[in-house]
Amino acid sequence: MICTGNNQKQVQAISDEAGLQIKRQARELPHSVEGYNQGEWILHDYGDLVIHIFSPKAREYYGLERLWRGAKEVEVPPE
Repeated sequence: MICTGNNQKQVQAISDEAGLQIKRQARELPHSVEGYNQGEWILHDYGDLVIHIFSPKAREYYGLERLWRGAKEVEVPPE
């Protein structure tokens, strides 16, 4: 999953909420979380699921969509 927050605090808040919801609903903890303190690119590694939360600048710079352009897109249904 790839998403963007508008600033460092929002990137960290998205990270916090994603971790909390996965822990509550799937009872899973990440293998690792990287980049939280900097808040430019936070990565949650759950093994089968990897979450990338970027600042706009970092998302544009790293361009992960180019690497995964052949991957299947999956819509996340609203609650």
